[in-house]
Amino acid sequence: MAVTKRAVHIGAGKIGRGFVGQFLVASGYELTFVDVDDRVVSALNEAGRFVVHEVGEMPVEHLVHGFRALNSKTDRERVVQAIAAADVVTTAVGARTLPLVAPVIAEGLAARGTDRGDVTIVACENAFNATDSLHASIRRAPILEDRDIAAVFANCAIDRIVPDQSGVLGQSGGLDVVLEPFYEWVIERTPFADSDAEPPAIEGVTWVDDLQPFVERKLYTVNTAHATAAYHGTVRGIRLIREALEDHDVRAEVDGVLAETTELLVAKHGFDRTEHARYVAANLSRIANPHLPDTTVRVGRNPLRKLGRRERFVGPAAQLAERGVPVDHLLGAVRVALAFDDQDDPESVELHALLRSGATAHALTEILTGLMESHPLFPAVRDVVAEVLQHQAADV
Repeated sequence: MAVTKRAVHIGAGKIGRGFVGQFLVASGYELTFVDVDDRVVSALNEAGRFVVHEVGEMPVEHLVHGFRALNSKTDRERVVQAIAAADVVTTAVGARTLPLVAPVIAEGLAARGTDRGDVTIVACENAFNATDSLHASIRRAPILEDRDIAAVFANCAIDRIVPDQSGVLGQSGGLDVVLEPFYEWVIERTPFADSDAEPPAIEGVTWVDDLQPFVERKLYTVNTAHATAAYHGTVRGIRLIREALEDHDVRAEVDGVLAETTELLVAKHGFDRTEHARYVAANLSRIANPHLPDTTVRVGRNPLRKLGRRERFVGPAAQLAERGVPVDHLLGAVRVALAFDDQDDPESVELHALLRSGATAHALTEILTGLMESHPLFPAVRDVVAEVLQHQAADV
């Protein structure tokens, strides 16, 4: 049977293979994985298959096959051709890496022309409006200067816990992925209003007109709770997330940040308080899933991103401060995030270099959080940073 749907997914990591890639294959797309790691690309092509293991009370296995893999460093022209022929292009590379993949996507769009219909491009990253960021980077590519782009760029919210895969080999040469049964993939429908293209049929996707409530609900509940447990657990020497949530003091902090973010989400988006309480409880159960031995160190990685202006701590705290609502627990989460120290994590190393740089608490608050001095949250965060610096100086 002739192939009528083609997809390119950039980033063949755990989320790329086990979530986005799996769903694209299940939706009938001929899938091309793109990555820069030749070991992963070679393994995918040699194995031709891998298994996604959903672990929980009722485990399920999904066999994924019918794909190819290309290395964008060594086989760039074929990657460009694949993008030029695609109906859907997705990424899962990390928000900070999007500017690095934008040029090859731009080349693919240039090769595509404008007579083949619009390709749907979705950045499946754990960040606000990641597709908009990718679009901006693509637009800056010289090859597309003054050219129309035959593409629809749609933001999404993606949610699935994929723990550390150490020891996961399976029968596919280390390609198998272990993850939780729960998932949520929400994509905005509104960018298609100005296109002749319809939203593509992708299994598991929910299409919505207003993405922000879903993005903020997920980020300020799942990610805020997850990171809070990680950072408070790490400073207490707790290794596993589920063990951190069993600790009375850590759980109190997690419950505290969720009480604060609940006030924002209910007031801002009109979520029913009872329904939202169920959502919170369900997600705490997800995070504590005993079948997902996730570590506090893994979840705590990339602290610079997580301390960002629109991220899981400062984002809700800033909006609550604007409303005059106390944010004591969110500030406490910022404090322990600043203490996170993992020498194997480049962002953690960079964070501590900044804290040792001699910069003032005022300057570091601006650098780390993106808050303006005039913002009502700024003084409280500055005081937290000053406290961390004072504690650090006392330890020297």
